[in-house]
Amino acid sequence: MNSDWVIWQLVDSTFPAGGFAHSGGLESLVKWGDVDSPDCLFDFLKANLTQAVYSLVPFVTATHREPVRVKQADAACDALLTNHVANRASRAQGRAFLASTASIFRLNQCREMQGELSADGLAGHFAPIFGVVSSALGVELKDSVLVFVRNILRDLISAAVRLNVVGPLQGQSIQTQLAPFVQCLTERTTIHKLEDATQTSPIIEVFQGTHDRIYSRLFQS
Repeated sequence: MNSDWVIWQLVDSTFPAGGFAHSGGLESLVKWGDVDSPDCLFDFLKANLTQAVYSLVPFVTATHREPVRVKQADAACDALLTNHVANRASRAQGRAFLASTASIFRLNQCREMQGELSADGLAGHFAPIFGVVSSALGVELKDSVLVFVRNILRDLISAAVRLNVVGPLQGQSIQTQLAPFVQCLTERTTIHKLEDATQTSPIIEVFQGTHDRIYSRLFQS
């Protein structure tokens, strides 16, 4: 398949990757009153995207370059995600994304990895699996990273709209404003190694960890 076509399909909001079931910690911050305006949302998005790039993109790049390292990368990602809510969400998204791509694109590599998840007890985290699958689909590394981060932004803005923090038009306007920021972040981080993965936003981690204590919830995380 043409790699551009694959990219369009992966960024399509109808692609069943499981991202819309999660708020990336936003629901917790909204419920506890820390994000209560478009300006606060803008700051949250920048912090969340920065954390995603520095904590998750190294796993995408490592497995994209060397798919055989997926077990090592998966174990390292599991160790890094000490926040139980984020860890659970990453596992759920990883398995959903792998199941979807195995069915849609019919890649033997995806089916083999599904077997390894069951046989070897892998956690199946989203970032390392995304790297393997995008590599198998022939998507270049820089494009894979951009798609990965752009989809995180898309899902967060969708969550903000459903939580009534902003409306659909304002959400799209914020996404447009953040485009240069995302481009800059992804361009300078694709060289990161697996060992470079680090958390940058502990406050988001703390708030997201309280998600299970919210009385009524729209999202799984």
